[in-house]
Amino acid sequence: MSSVSAAIAHALKPIAPQIFGLMGNGNAHFLDAAVRAGFSYTAVRHESATVSAADAYFRISNRLAIASTTYGAGYTNAVTALAEAAAARTPLLLVTGDAPTTGLRGWDVDQAAIDSGVRAVRYEVDRHTPGATALAAAAHALREQIPVVLSIPYDLAAAPSLEVELPEFNSFRSVPPAPELNATQLRAITDLLLAAKRPHILYGRGAIDAAAGIAELAERLGATTSGTLLARDLLDYPYDLGITGGFATERNAEIIEQADTVLVLGAGLNQFTMRFGELVNVGAQVVQIDLAASATSPRVDYFATGDVAAAVKGLLGTVGAQDSGWAGSINLGSVRDRPRGEERAADGLLDPRRVASELEEILPQNRVLVQDGGHFIGWGPMYWSTSGARSLTCVGTAYQSIGLGIASMVGAGAAAEGRTVVLAAGDGGFLMGLADLESIVRTISSGVIVIYNDSAYGAEVHQYGSIGLHEDPMLIPTVDFAALATAVGATGIRIDSLADFSKVRQWVDQGAKGICLVDARISPNVRAPYMEEILVANARAAAAQASQSD
Repeated sequence: MSSVSAAIAHALKPIAPQIFGLMGNGNAHFLDAAVRAGFSYTAVRHESATVSAADAYFRISNRLAIASTTYGAGYTNAVTALAEAAAARTPLLLVTGDAPTTGLRGWDVDQAAIDSGVRAVRYEVDRHTPGATALAAAAHALREQIPVVLSIPYDLAAAPSLEVELPEFNSFRSVPPAPELNATQLRAITDLLLAAKRPHILYGRGAIDAAAGIAELAERLGATTSGTLLARDLLDYPYDLGITGGFATERNAEIIEQADTVLVLGAGLNQFTMRFGELVNVGAQVVQIDLAASATSPRVDYFATGDVAAAVKGLLGTVGAQDSGWAGSINLGSVRDRPRGEERAADGLLDPRRVASELEEILPQNRVLVQDGGHFIGWGPMYWSTSGARSLTCVGTAYQSIGLGIASMVGAGAAAEGRTVVLAAGDGGFLMGLADLESIVRTISSGVIVIYNDSAYGAEVHQYGSIGLHEDPMLIPTVDFAALATAVGATGIRIDSLADFSKVRQWVDQGAKGICLVDARISPNVRAPYMEEILVANARAAAAQASQSD
C-alpha cells in the first residue's frame, strides 16, 4: 500500500513532471516519492524561489510545473511569489506541507487564510482520495489559469493511502474556457473596424496563440500593430511597430496616437501600457476582446468577453480586404530607433542605454530574456531582441515586487530548450534573491546575468528623491557582484568602461558555456523614459488633489 505522498506523486507525474523544491519536514515524503517516481527535480535555496521558478517555467514553456515547500516558515517564505503568480494569473501547483489534521501547533500558521488572502485556490488532501485531489488541483490551475495550493497535512504525509482507484485526468475539466463572440458582438466589432480610416491592433499575452490570424486580419484592414511587453514582436508583419506603452519609441507612440480605431486583443491595458492615458487620442474608438468579464480600462468604448483566437477567426470571416492603405503610407524607418547612449554619463559612470546597446550586439541571439523589477526594467525590452513567442518574462511586476526575477531564471533555464537565458536585474533586487545565485550556476547550461549596478534603489531615487525625500534610505553600498559570482563558480566580469565588454565577447566566442555575470557600473542619473511618464502622471495627480483641497 502506497503512502498519501506517493499517491500524489503518482497522479501528478504525467501532468507536471517538473518540480522546483526545497525540502523540509512537511514535504520530505512527497519529494522522496517524486524523485523515486522520476520527476525532474530542481533544488533551490530559498522557498520563494520554488514558486518564482515554477511561474517562469510556465510562462516560457506553457507547461504546468510544481513548486514544493515545507509547512509554516517554508510556506510563508513563498507567499510573496505566490501572490505574484495569482496577480499574473500563472497556473502552477504549490505542493506544501501543512499543520496536522489535529490542529495548529505552536509553529504553524493558518495557511488556508493566507492562501485566500493572496487569491490562491487551495485543495487539501486526505487519505481516501489523495491522487484524485491532486488531479483536481492540477485541472483547476490549468482551467482557471491561476496558482493552486495543494496542502498535505503533516500527519498524513507518510500515512497509507486508502485510495482504491485513480480517475483519469481527462475526466477533469482542465482546458481554459474559450468563449466565442455572438453574432451581435461580431457584427458590431466588424462595423467599427470597417469604418476605421486609421486602424491599429494592440495585442497582449492573451493573443500569443493567435499570431498568424492577427497578422492576416491586420493585413486585410491595412492596420498597424503593436504588442504589450509580454507579447512584443509576436507578429511576422511589416507594419508591426514593436512594443507599446512606456517602453515604446517616440515614433511608435506618435503613430498609435493617430489611430482612429484601436482593436485590443488579449491585453490588460494597465496604466503603463496606456501611458497614463496618453496612448490613444480622445476621439479614437477603443474595442477590447479579452477573457475578462468586463473592460479592463475606462478608456474602452466597446468590450466583448471572448477567446482571442476564436474571435479573430470569426472576424476573418466577416472582414474582407480594405483599401484604407494607412499602414502602407506611414514612414516606419525610425519606428524602432532608440538613443544608443553616451560612452559615459556626465558623472563618469556608464550610460545604461549604452550598456544595453553593446550587449544586444554581443550576446547570443538565440535567447530568453528574464526581467526582475526596478528602474532598469525597460532597458532589456527596449534594446534586446529575443527568440520565440514566449521568450520574455517579468516575474514580480504584476505584484509590484522586486527580487523575484532572480530565481525565475532557474525556471526559465529548465524551459529554455537550448537558448541562452539572459537575466536583467538591479543591485537591490539581486541582493534580495542572492541565495539562488548558486541555483542558477548549478542548473543553467548557458546564461548571462546583467546587473545594472547604480548603488541604489533607482526607482525610488527617481520617483521620491526627485521630489525632495531624503535619499539615504534609497542608497546601497557598492557591491562587487563579479566577485560574488566568481565565488560560486560563474564567470564574473566587472564593466567600468566600454573596453571591458571585450571580456563578455570573449566568453560568448568561447561557446557561452555556464554563467557569465556582467556587473555594469551605471550612472544613477540617466532616467528611463517610462519613469518620466510616471513622474508626469504623479505630478498631475498631486496637482489635482491640491486643487480639490483648496
